[in-house]
Parts: sequence; C-alpha cells; structure tokens
Amino acid sequence: MIYLQLFLQFCKTGLFSIGGGLATLPFLYEMSRTTGWFSYADIANMIAVSESTPGALGINMATYAGIVTGGIPGGIVATVGLTTPSIIIILIISRFLKKFKDNIWVERAFYGLRPASVALIAAAGINVAAIALVNSGVSFTQFGAWVNWKAVVLGAAIWYGQKKLNWHPVIFIAIAAAVGIVFQFA
Repeated sequence: MIYLQLFLQFCKTGLFSIGGGLATLPFLYEMSRTTGWFSYADIANMIAVSESTPGALGINMATYAGIVTGGIPGGIVATVGLTTPSIIIILIISRFLKKFKDNIWVERAFYGLRPASVALIAAAGINVAAIALVNSGVSFTQFGAWVNWKAVVLGAAIWYGQKKLNWHPVIFIAIAAAVGIVFQFA
C-alpha cells in the first residue's frame, strides 16, 4: 500500500511541478505535512544530498524521499512516479510538435507558467532558508537567539566566495561539509 501511495504522490508531483527540481519542493513540504513520511529537516537533507550528487535535482529528491519512506523499492517507485507524467506528456507532445511549436495558445500558456515556476521555486527557497538559518524552539524575546549565526556566516561567506572567486561549486560544497562537521563538535 505504501508503494502505491508513493507512486501516486510523486506522480502528482511530477505532473504539476513545472520549472525543474526546485519546483518539487512545495509538493515535498505538503507530503511531509500530510503523510509524516519525512520531516522538514529531512527535506533540507534531501536538498543537500540531491544537489551534491550527479543527476537531476527532482529525480534525486524523489529517489531519496522514496528510500527514506519505503527503502530501495520505495526509491524506485517514487522515481518512476515522478517521471511517468513527463514521459507521457513528452510522448504526446512529440507526436504533435509541429502543431504546438507555433501555436499562440501554447506560447501564452508558457508565458503564464514562467512566473508561476519562479514563485514556486522562491517559496521553496524561503522555506529552505528558514530551516537552515533559524533556530526552532527559541523564544523571540531573546534578541538574536532565534538566528543560527553560524549558518548565516557560513552562507554569507560561501555566497561571497562564489561571487568573488572563480572556484568550482564542488569546492564550496566540500568546504561547507567540513565546516558543518567542525560546527557539530564546537
């Protein structure tokens, strides 16, 4: 039964998450809220692992979420569920590509989908930032205690370094992992 639920949840995600892997995040947050399969902190870990591994972000996150929920078979089922709508849609569109290519209604639909994709990705980014940068369970009466200052400083340093240095992103990922290990012992 869990595998059917995984398939259907990720099939829905694959059908409606237009805009790439980050557009799947609102669906993962909703899944977390309604099913309890994984926490918001688990989603932050999914993003970190999925961004650090080869492959498409959405596929990696579906596989990770499926494995967390139902082991290796769950990972396979979630991945197949996520990709099924895209495969079906691509097969249909490829049959009619010449008609769709210059269709004014299709162009207008995609024009409207672009800002929706940006909004979904921005909302997901804000949720991830809140998980990474805010200390949960701390009273807001303690000025500044609710901010995870180590994470803010690390994020700002990596952002600055990424903008000013011409290093490969893997270097920043390795630095962040090393600093995270050190922070856990500090």
